[in-house]
Amino acid sequence: MSSRPHIAPSPLKLPLATQVEQSLRRRIEHGDLQPGAKLPSIRGLAEDLSVSRNTVIEAYDRLTAQGLVRSRQGAGYFVEEAVQRTAARGGSSNPKDAKDVAGEIWHLFSESGDTVKLGCGWLPEEWRDAEDTGYAVRQVARMERSALFNYSTPLGSARLRESLRRRLAGLGIAVEPTQILLTTGASHALDLLIRYLLRPGDVVLVESPGYYNLFGLLKLQGIKMVGVPRTEQGPDIEALERLLAEHRPKLFFVNGVLHNPTGTTVSAATSHRLLQLAERHDFLIVEDDIYADFQSEQSVRLAALDQLRRAIYLGSFSKTLSCSLRVGFIATTHPTISALVDIKMFTSIASSRFAEEVAATMMENGSYRKLVERLRRRLDRQLVTTLRLMESAHWQIFARPTEGMFVWARRADVPDSSQLVRVAAKRGVSLSPGAVFTPDLAECPWLRINVSHATDKRATAFLMRPG
Repeated sequence: MSSRPHIAPSPLKLPLATQVEQSLRRRIEHGDLQPGAKLPSIRGLAEDLSVSRNTVIEAYDRLTAQGLVRSRQGAGYFVEEAVQRTAARGGSSNPKDAKDVAGEIWHLFSESGDTVKLGCGWLPEEWRDAEDTGYAVRQVARMERSALFNYSTPLGSARLRESLRRRLAGLGIAVEPTQILLTTGASHALDLLIRYLLRPGDVVLVESPGYYNLFGLLKLQGIKMVGVPRTEQGPDIEALERLLAEHRPKLFFVNGVLHNPTGTTVSAATSHRLLQLAERHDFLIVEDDIYADFQSEQSVRLAALDQLRRAIYLGSFSKTLSCSLRVGFIATTHPTISALVDIKMFTSIASSRFAEEVAATMMENGSYRKLVERLRRRLDRQLVTTLRLMESAHWQIFARPTEGMFVWARRADVPDSSQLVRVAAKRGVSLSPGAVFTPDLAECPWLRINVSHATDKRATAFLMRPG
């Protein structure tokens, strides 16, 4: 039987890679493609479907991340031997299976304007500052011609790294510009660190709940994840100590400030204890601080306490400045930066010089500082409104955040949040089940609510009457 998918016209205008992925996924799940079957070559499928090779590569990468497909070096792509079928379940999907994670998440990235993305991880387009950003874009295009056409340097824009050095100094993190590596967003930063520091079979600690994209990157590299429960004060120290007695992790990935998805921030006491345990048990900590600019009163950072001895610090401009101008960074020791530069150059040659110079321009002229101040004030108002609404509708809040964009909440009478996801979808509201925020994809009653999207009429109606 042919393994070539038929792509039907998509009413939601899904990206071509998503259409190819979904078509193949349906055929695998329903048994049309048997375990062990070889998929068409990238070039062959691209020619048959009249799409680019990159489109097919992206579709195959997603299927691999979902556990449906395995790549064999020099031989191509094959259907995974241990695929669980959905046909026997009447065609329904089960969010506990790894293969369903991408399907539960990628719909939030659809360009369709038909739904309100209440479960996404970014701000609405209308919240963005088009005027100041547009001015910086025009200025870079006019004054920095090389940024339009040339590769960036291996470390990235010197202007932006100097601005970041000053910004990190304000957080108590002392670095030189040569200790900062610019990346194409925080996910790229995580990918570089995973490639350099880990090997298949290594054990790492992750927060549960935590960042689904991190979980996917670790799975792609064959890394074993062990979940550490997140509390209102940060990672559960008692649980962490028990896990350290059983495992020998190389890394612990921690989202310290305005945590995704709970909105909590690691306390000073927990931060000190984490570093003590890292020293005693000889593991590194990757401190993901991409929501730093949404915090009004700065809290202690692991990298500041540790001065980058065991803590590796990363950040991003995607959440504040622009999701399209993908700029992230890693701050760490000189030897680690040197190794990461090599991997960056091999895998992507360079990050976007244009995007880096736009960010540098806005950092230097003060418009970025004003932008984040406006965003903080607006998020603060939206958070108060959303919490009041949800509490009046008897949602259970995990920890009442005071800043940021996320609320982690549940309905006491709903044991599996995928039920609420389906209800919301019928009412034009996009969410993702709580299971995708856990490393083991266990059934989860909790949902991530993005407060910046919560005052849309459809979102408000759902939050008031989710049943």
